[in-house]
Amino acid sequence: MAQMGFFIDVAKCIGCKTCTIACKDKSDLEVGRNFRRVYDFEEGTFPHPTTYHISLSCNHCDDPGCVKACPTTAMHKREEDGVVVVDHNKCVGCRYCEWNCPYQGPQFDEKLGKMTKCDTCLDLRENGEEPVCVASCIMRAIEFGPIDELRKKYGKVNEIKGMPSASITKPNIVINYK
Repeated sequence: MAQMGFFIDVAKCIGCKTCTIACKDKSDLEVGRNFRRVYDFEEGTFPHPTTYHISLSCNHCDDPGCVKACPTTAMHKREEDGVVVVDHNKCVGCRYCEWNCPYQGPQFDEKLGKMTKCDTCLDLRENGEEPVCVASCIMRAIEFGPIDELRKKYGKVNEIKGMPSASITKPNIVINYK
């Protein structure tokens, strides 16, 4: 199977954070732990200021810093679709993965004492459904699928001003910002 990834249409995103709340609800996350976050950016000056929003989660990178930093191999990429997941049987909660991810993908669960993160809603996808962030987006600004198909359809832009350099981990994300 192909490497999976996300398409984020910054031109459509209104910053409502419905994707964040839907993910938080589905994953039963406490206050402060979010697998998907919406970042708001402002630039320009009066009379021509601009604002834009980008919804980000784990980007299931080709060269994930979280995987390279994990001393127990708990953080790993699935061979079948390239999704980065955590094996809780191996995770010792050292947080090295968190410190080595420029996108704040891995999130520490205080109650478990282990790392958690976006897994692209594997349980929903196994039933033929979309990840909850995609399904809940009222503006249809998020898509999920094979990254090669998303790049063919939308281009290869995988970073915008305000994001970490894509050269660090080679994220599997496509962004439209026009």
